[in-house]
Amino acid sequence: MLLSNFLKTRESIREFKERGLNAETLDKIREYCNSLGEEGFQLQLYENGGEIYNSLKGLGGYTGVMVKSPHYIGLNILDDEDESMIYGAYHMEELITKLTELGIGSCWVSIKDVDDNIKKSALNIENGSVDYLIALGYPVAKNPFVTENNSSRLSVEEIVFSNQIGNPIQQRELEARGLDDLFYYIRYAPSSYNRQPWRFVLKDDKVVLLLAYSFDQELELVNAGIIMYYFENLAKRIGIHNKWKLIDDGGYQDDDYKYRYVGEFPL
Repeated sequence: MLLSNFLKTRESIREFKERGLNAETLDKIREYCNSLGEEGFQLQLYENGGEIYNSLKGLGGYTGVMVKSPHYIGLNILDDEDESMIYGAYHMEELITKLTELGIGSCWVSIKDVDDNIKKSALNIENGSVDYLIALGYPVAKNPFVTENNSSRLSVEEIVFSNQIGNPIQQRELEARGLDDLFYYIRYAPSSYNRQPWRFVLKDDKVVLLLAYSFDQELELVNAGIIMYYFENLAKRIGIHNKWKLIDDGGYQDDDYKYRYVGEFPL
């Protein structure tokens, strides 16, 4: 599957069949989780989705709406490093790609606001902290007569800038660099509450990634890892086989947003 097609048609599944995945598939997912974990985080498969749902019902999920599924995968952050959250989210999205290839539906679920003691009990956590889950299972069949609303997307000019924030990129510059398709498709990447907080600044031979968030919002580094994963994979499709390098240049703000520098990608 072309990643561009996957991104444009990617959807979060919030209704799952009660029937769980078979043992062979669960073993394969567990192997994926073990292979994607790194020093600062772990991806943990939970087969007992019903018990977890009952423990977190009314507490977890965005606006307190917990997604019910037969299984979950937890992103367990083992330290206080921003890098762990960023790359944990990166590999969670990589895992979602693998689940999609297996015909398995999935959805990010935030449990940031759930009491730590409740989370530790529900998820059997001894070390680390879990603020995000992936709900997974077989999707409930859609009603073919119901038309779904497609989420609006920011334009390329609203997220990509030349040299500095506030100086929108020109289409001809993207075309000249061969980056027009990449930035067209990257807009379809998922983000918390579909806020699309990513901002890209083209500077000479690199792309700088920032996250934008309003003064009444909390910075969510999970969005950085997700967008980095899709950017790298889209870049491969146009022959650029590079990786993001995290940077720590602090941040700044304008009249509308705060901005956090995240990384640089060489072109």
